[in-house]
Amino acid sequence: MYFVKKTPLEKRADLQKKLKTGKLIRFPGAYNSLVAKLIEEIGYEGVYISGAVMANDLGIPDIGLTTLTEVSNRAEQIARVTNLPSIVDADTGFGEPMNCARSIETFENFGISGCHIEDQVNPKRCGHLDNKDVVTTSEMVKKIKSAV
Repeated sequence: MYFVKKTPLEKRADLQKKLKTGKLIRFPGAYNSLVAKLIEEIGYEGVYISGAVMANDLGIPDIGLTTLTEVSNRAEQIARVTNLPSIVDADTGFGEPMNCARSIETFENFGISGCHIEDQVNPKRCGHLDNKDVVTTSEMVKKIKSAV
């Protein structure tokens, strides 16, 4: 931790505290470490790591082609340079419930404070596009239960 004083656990506690206030918290998107540092210097409350922006930075469309390795490595690079909590776009969790559980464990090990998991079927579509297909409620519940 060359640049930060807070541990990943402290950053997670900060996120939980901010969420409990019920107030809007601002997490601008960062696709690399430099942008994350700028977000911190400006005074935002956290860093958002967008799957769409990351996919575009990698030169691929946001349709579920990024891997857990690509996303977690980039997220770790971003999270380790600020004292802010980071939330990552975990796409559809990178597979079935057991894969989703492993994804969450990886993000935790890499110092990420939180994530969101989409309920789309694979291949997914970028979140802001129309005509998305979603998994059943029971499938998504299994995925979430495996992740927590």
